[in-house]
Amino acid sequence: MTDTTADRTSWLRIALGDLRTRLTGGNLGSVPVIVGLVVIWGVFQALNPSFLSADNLVNLTLQCAAVGTIAIGVVLVLLLGQIDLSVGSVSGLAAAIVGVGLTQLNWPLAVTILCALLTGVAIGLLYGFLYTRFGVPSFIITLAGLLGILGLQLKVLGPTGSINIPFDSPLVLFATSWFLPPWLAYAISGLWAGSMFVSAVLRQRRRKRADLPTAALGWQAAKAGGLFLLCAVAVSYLATDDGVGVMFVFFIVLVIVMDVVLTRTRWGREVYAVGGSVEAARRAGIRVNRVYVSVFVLCSTFAVVGGILAAGRLSSASLSSGGGDTNLNAIAAAVIGGTSLFGGRGSAWSALLGIAVIQSISNGLTLLNLDSSIRYMITGGVLLLAVIIDSLSRKSRAAHGQA
Repeated sequence: MTDTTADRTSWLRIALGDLRTRLTGGNLGSVPVIVGLVVIWGVFQALNPSFLSADNLVNLTLQCAAVGTIAIGVVLVLLLGQIDLSVGSVSGLAAAIVGVGLTQLNWPLAVTILCALLTGVAIGLLYGFLYTRFGVPSFIITLAGLLGILGLQLKVLGPTGSINIPFDSPLVLFATSWFLPPWLAYAISGLWAGSMFVSAVLRQRRRKRADLPTAALGWQAAKAGGLFLLCAVAVSYLATDDGVGVMFVFFIVLVIVMDVVLTRTRWGREVYAVGGSVEAARRAGIRVNRVYVSVFVLCSTFAVVGGILAAGRLSSASLSSGGGDTNLNAIAAAVIGGTSLFGGRGSAWSALLGIAVIQSISNGLTLLNLDSSIRYMITGGVLLLAVIIDSLSRKSRAAHGQA
């Protein structure tokens, strides 16, 4: 057997061993979500050949960005075993602030966005203070916040209750009309895959210096190459229509940044530690209250960003901004994407995978001209299934650990 063949066999053995460990330990990660997404796409494509058309997929990516951004913040609070029920109202308030600032107060776009972001930070600080100072459950705090912020949104919008944002506004153009040229999309894909490989190499060197086991470098190169190939195929296909939307790329960048923060920084490790066991984290010297406050602030901030994107996408801010199923979809996306309701397990990628599932269901049913009631029932069923899988995974990990 040649060295090349031996290396390939080694990569395959490592991959299969890692998969076997995950399955026996109940650590399924994103596998069920990805499988479910493939099944959903296959079913809708069989029922309507337009579902996987480039035009529909471009529209689907843009639909994911706003609520998906809100879901990133929800992932963070769920990692702590907490909940924020007001993210929809916060996003609606942000849309109202931006709409009024741009059209009635004639503020520059940067000023209106900054004002909305500061509002989100203030809301998060208030939630964090109430939780850490008085011990009020986050469910109650954010439920009260939902109602109070909704009233503030109505106050900001004024008697008309609706504001149209000019179509030539940079915000509207960013959310609806700006697409990457194919060469730039390919370059970004290559940069992403390359940085993933470099990160794996650096991590391998650190583990070798610490005398820890390492994965084969060839396997890391294969994963990076697979990622680039997947991105290149997607870019090439979407380019047959409008291409990759700038707003969707912005959402992906937010996911990547938060994934790096959660997995590569001390703060991220503290978030997982607090979510796993508050008392153990406190005994380890982690300032638990600061972690709680910072996460509540980030959750509200992401809700603001999502609300701004939604306002640009719809070119308006109204009483319905952040209402309807925005709140439920953001929370459902985080859970369906693989973030545990019990805290301590999940990733920023849960927001992307979860919102892709939800919007795919919504988009597919719309193409089939089915009533929205069916969408709610199907989404609810998928959410329940995700929670059941999470519960079974926890039991499997507990049994495996005891064994």
